[in-house]
Amino acid sequence: MEKQNCYQLGYIAKLHGFKGEVSLFLDVSDPGEYEEVESLFIDIDGNLTPFFLERYQLNPNKNFALIKLEGVDEEAEARRLLKKKVYLPLTELPELGNQNFYDHEVPGFLLVDENHGEVGKVVQIIDLASNPLIQVDANGKEVLIPLVDGLVQLVDRKNARLLVSCPEGLLDLYLGED
Repeated sequence: MEKQNCYQLGYIAKLHGFKGEVSLFLDVSDPGEYEEVESLFIDIDGNLTPFFLERYQLNPNKNFALIKLEGVDEEAEARRLLKKKVYLPLTELPELGNQNFYDHEVPGFLLVDENHGEVGKVVQIIDLASNPLIQVDANGKEVLIPLVDGLVQLVDRKNARLLVSCPEGLLDLYLGED
């Protein structure tokens, strides 16, 4: 499996016990969507190595899951996996409608506001739990747009465009009035 055919699910955060169990940090918006995961890939020295899960127990209040990987039965084996990135194939992602997107798919998209027009290229989604943001490069100026309900009007995957309706005055704070 190649990285370009995968997305990062999270990383192995810490050991849990002495029998090879580890805590997986899920760097996703809704960890509950991943309760049915049966296998995953771990980046070991630049190679995505497949692992099957013996057990997966989601912590309902946090972005962590207690996992037990097949073939990892001792603390020393689990220790080698600490801080390693964990991936799933892109084919595992459910298809989204035209008003939703996955954080990894929109960097590089042109962000267009309904009133302001073309703003710039999406750099990344900053996934803060209390206030996720869309970071945009507007001709060298950084623009941060809160990713609130109702902001995204259309995700045009074919043309790599993200149509949004920014709150009045937000873009003027960054770009000045026209």
